[in-house]
Amino acid sequence: MEYSQDSPTRSTEIIRYTAGESQRTQDSVAAEEPLEIRVVFGPSKKRKSKSLSITMRTPGHDFELAVGFLLSENVIQSAQQVDSIKHVGPSPKSEIEGHGNTLEVELSVDVDFSPEQLQRHFYMTSSCGVCGKASIEAVMAQGFKAIDHRTFVAAETITSLPESLRQKQEVFDSTGGLHAAGLFCKTGEMICLREDVGRHNAVDKLVGSQLIAANSTSEGAGKILVVSGRASFELVQKALTASFEMLVAVGAPSSLAVELAASFNLTLIGFASKKRFNVYSGFDRIRFR
Repeated sequence: MEYSQDSPTRSTEIIRYTAGESQRTQDSVAAEEPLEIRVVFGPSKKRKSKSLSITMRTPGHDFELAVGFLLSENVIQSAQQVDSIKHVGPSPKSEIEGHGNTLEVELSVDVDFSPEQLQRHFYMTSSCGVCGKASIEAVMAQGFKAIDHRTFVAAETITSLPESLRQKQEVFDSTGGLHAAGLFCKTGEMICLREDVGRHNAVDKLVGSQLIAANSTSEGAGKILVVSGRASFELVQKALTASFEMLVAVGAPSSLAVELAASFNLTLIGFASKKRFNVYSGFDRIRFR
């Protein structure tokens, strides 16, 4: 298998069988490597380092992934609370080691960060948590408020979004193996797109890109998040942290995703395609005529 440090794809030799014939050839597959996110925090004379997460991701936009992840876990509220981000650890010497697989994020000294509190949050909001009610209460404890702004979107715009997302998936075209997260305005124009082997990572990269550009989560007002897979509890949570008004999924939503979206008046749409979609919460933002 051939590696390139920054490429989101890898080239590998395969045997392709088609209509009774086999052929040895090269194929592109989506790159997948681990990324460790570490944070440096605390008073200026008592700085500490803590490993927060190891995720399997597609290399590329790693800084955005880290910032989006920290926002979604309520560690930061703006990009200004991050003093620096850098790759650390040994330089890649072999194809097995990969490239830049540890990120160190240095938080500002005024960031009140508690690793113990974050660990409790991970436990409460994990997919195998105590119960759905506890998970939603854990999100509410972060101080989120119900979405009160009103962005009205035509039904025809919603049905156009999945195809618009798919047309911009350049890495998916060559590998067929990546999730996508796209950000759109209310008239259907795409603002940004990110791809990754992990659907949560794709959303974190997207959210991180917007946070870095705007330095504020308030810029999410009036924006539509579109994902290529299903809508889970975690993706609804990430949409809320970025203040997006709508989450549109090509796949199905989970029951807990619907409950969380309804609790915060987020418009949640599932099974979106050229001809149809289902609205599960925040119904009044969609204009059907």
